[in-house]
Amino acid sequence: MVVLALNYREGPTSIREIAGKENISPQYLEQIFLDLRRAELVNSVRGAKGGYKLARPPSEINIGDVVRTLEGPIAPMECVAEGSEGDCCERTQECLTRGVWEKLRDRMNEVLDDISLEDMISSRNINP
Repeated sequence: MVVLALNYREGPTSIREIAGKENISPQYLEQIFLDLRRAELVNSVRGAKGGYKLARPPSEINIGDVVRTLEGPIAPMECVAEGSEGDCCERTQECLTRGVWEKLRDRMNEVLDDISLEDMISSRNINP
């Protein structure tokens, strides 16, 4: 996604080019880009000059969206992951650490949602 952000104004970037720059298998990248396309984070362009490009400007795509698309819900423990509804263990009601895991989950999401691809490629400092 960072490679696409760097090339945003230059048009589509081929899987082969991204694979070469990032030292990732083209076959693996194809799988990743299927998920990114389904999430409407990238668009594919067919043809000789085809490839992939960001679906929106880099400033409008945050790292949290990318991570959640590729990895699923962001949570330090399964019991506080989005959609788990606390039914992953029989101790949910009396769990003394659940509040800590919920706060950590929320902060992780806040940080990742506060960083855009534009932030990643710019010289701006993303630290608070």
